Amino acid sequence: MPDFIHINPLDNVAVALHPIAKGTVFTGDGLTVAAAMDIPQGHKMALRPIEEGGQVIKYGFSIGHTTAPVAAGEWIHTHNMATNLSGEIEYSYDPHVVFPEPLAPRTFQGYRREDGRAATRNEIWVIPTVGCVNDVAKKLVRDNQDLVTGAIDGLYTFTHPFGCSQTGHDHAQTRKLLAALTRHPNAGAVLVLSLGCENLTHEQFLAELGDYDPRRVKFLTCQEVPDEFEAGRRLLEECAQYAGSFSRQELSAAELVVGMKCGGSDGLSGITANPVVGRFSDMLCAMGGSTVLTEVPEMFGAEGFLMARCVDETVFKKAVSMINGFKDYFIRHNEVVYDNPSPGNKQGGITTLEDKSCGCVQKGGSAPIMDVIGYGEPVTTRGLNMLYGPGNDLVSATALTAAGAHLILFTTGRGTPFGAPAPTMKLATNTPLATKKSAWIDFNAGVVADGQRTIDEAAGDLMDLVLEVASGKHTRAEERGFREISIFKDGVVL
Repeated sequence: MPDFIHINPLDNVAVALHPIAKGTVFTGDGLTVAAAMDIPQGHKMALRPIEEGGQVIKYGFSIGHTTAPVAAGEWIHTHNMATNLSGEIEYSYDPHVVFPEPLAPRTFQGYRREDGRAATRNEIWVIPTVGCVNDVAKKLVRDNQDLVTGAIDGLYTFTHPFGCSQTGHDHAQTRKLLAALTRHPNAGAVLVLSLGCENLTHEQFLAELGDYDPRRVKFLTCQEVPDEFEAGRRLLEECAQYAGSFSRQELSAAELVVGMKCGGSDGLSGITANPVVGRFSDMLCAMGGSTVLTEVPEMFGAEGFLMARCVDETVFKKAVSMINGFKDYFIRHNEVVYDNPSPGNKQGGITTLEDKSCGCVQKGGSAPIMDVIGYGEPVTTRGLNMLYGPGNDLVSATALTAAGAHLILFTTGRGTPFGAPAPTMKLATNTPLATKKSAWIDFNAGVVADGQRTIDEAAGDLMDLVLEVASGKHTRAEERGFREISIFKDGVVL
């Protein structure tokens, strides 16, 4: 097993692939450097002397500057390094757009909806429009599991605390997000559950939802019936009758939409799991499929990886607006734009936001960025898309689902049990995590750091697993029934 990786020939640091003892020697790219101290896994070692205020180069980019002189072989982290980032940036469009060589689409066993869309699951969803009926929704799901038979893959609800006492933008985002979930193709049928006196009225929801098939979407307002459980049972029986009419069939992978997310990142995220997902993204896009990259704050400092890949100037301007708009969001709330990474990220070896972002955007591979979409909006352009959303795991994974992701690839160096409404596959950045938390992890990208598989080979393995999951194989989170949502909130509560 190798001790270090020197990611880019321009880098003046190497990353420890496992815990490094003092005296361990790095040899490569014409350099021989001994570790001057113990260095934790995922952390950086200087390969050359760096003066105070000098730039620390990783991934071929500056990820910050030193706050004290650093000798070759020293550990570089928060004690001697800081970010270069500040506020908004003016960008210019200097395109470098390279389309991947087309690949023949592979297939999976999915569902064909009557509107022509593909699906990877055939579930019944109960969508509360207001938090007041959360427990009603949960009891309806518990009491009606006998309806999960035949082609029906499950009966679930996604509770939340909103839908009332919200105004303006917040109210609109809740309405938009819940309507988007109602339209999701993985839901063979949906029961929309309301109380009756909330801000999010039935009329508003219908206007947001637009055209719908009344065989597929049912509505129940609890205040309007004597017994909401009896009425709910009748409607769920109708949902089951409709959803049960679908069956799996062979579909093209070109119809898949895959969300890409990271959480609990560490110093290996940008070296193993994220590049593997990036290579997978390129492969799926080459087959005619679609991928979605979000977590806008974790693009800050890594825009150079993305902006030049916008397919045209219109998409470029949308990307600039999204990134600077999110910085405005921080500033409006008197928050530091670059108050990131998290304590867990730092423990895992990530020092600055540039360090985190350069690793995060590796999930986007190298394919052109075909479109930039807003929160609650669907993917309409095949290929790689950027989605407006925060870094928060629950909020961004929910936004990916609402955008139409059939499943989500979630890379992690620390581990998390969370699952979104769409099947959520956890990819470990390192083998110790995959071994320790095997009940959470679906795929071990740590084999790249171990020298057992190349990034290309691991991406091929991941493609195989994605098609299995798309065909019905349960993720670890699905096995445990771990599914929830979180809605992006920005305003006051009345």
